[in-house]
Amino acid sequence: MATNEFKTIDFSKYSSIHIGPVCEVLVINEINSYEEYQIIGRANNLLISPKPHQFAILGDAFDYIKQEESKLYVGCATTSGKLLTYTKNHNIAHLEFLAKLPGNLGGLVKMNAGLKSWEIFNYIHAIKTKEGYIKKEDILYSYRYTNIEDIVYEVVFNIESGFSKERLKAFNAMRDNQPHTPSAGSCFKNPEGDFAGRLIEAVGLKGFEKGGMAFSNQHANFLVNNGNGTYEEAIFLINLAKEKVKERFDIVLEEEISIC
Repeated sequence: MATNEFKTIDFSKYSSIHIGPVCEVLVINEINSYEEYQIIGRANNLLISPKPHQFAILGDAFDYIKQEESKLYVGCATTSGKLLTYTKNHNIAHLEFLAKLPGNLGGLVKMNAGLKSWEIFNYIHAIKTKEGYIKKEDILYSYRYTNIEDIVYEVVFNIESGFSKERLKAFNAMRDNQPHTPSAGSCFKNPEGDFAGRLIEAVGLKGFEKGGMAFSNQHANFLVNNGNGTYEEAIFLINLAKEKVKERFDIVLEEEISIC
């Protein structure tokens, strides 16, 4: 197994929202305790401040897919696209929703990522942390939430056969309705029984701009970087949306993006 090392990353290019400084990031290739570090994966749902935490990413030692009988063992540095291709090639069902869902498996598991009612935890058998394997039933999880505190190094899926090309096509179509401008994905979680995008549009913020940042004209719950957007402009818009939605609907919007 490769050893740990440091890597220089320019987050204005690396993060999906194209905001952030240049940082030295720890590349982890050994299972251990790294409590002083925040794992960031591919920085797809992160808004990074000018003075962020100490960051780490999982290295190549955790980029693998192994199939044993009725279980699929996937290292958490593996990309969603790589896993989707594997399931398609091996006729494995239920993970078609990974289509155009960016990120590494570690981040997707940590936030119980998905698309509408399709969530990754629906198909997980167990995860592996420094404490060993933890079964799904011993983890508290819900919509876009888990109580996982440790680094997840591996995820184990239950295997069922029957990859659905029809479902894949439907998920691709849903993703195509989302903005392609740099963003961190959905800015806010959907409140129970409602949609964050509807609420943001209802208070007049769809397409609203602050400097280089804006709530997308295409989908109001996407905070997009139209070019040279800053952390401060993004925070201004996030706080403005929360304030206006609370004032009008008495609903507290909760961020889906991680601010660090």
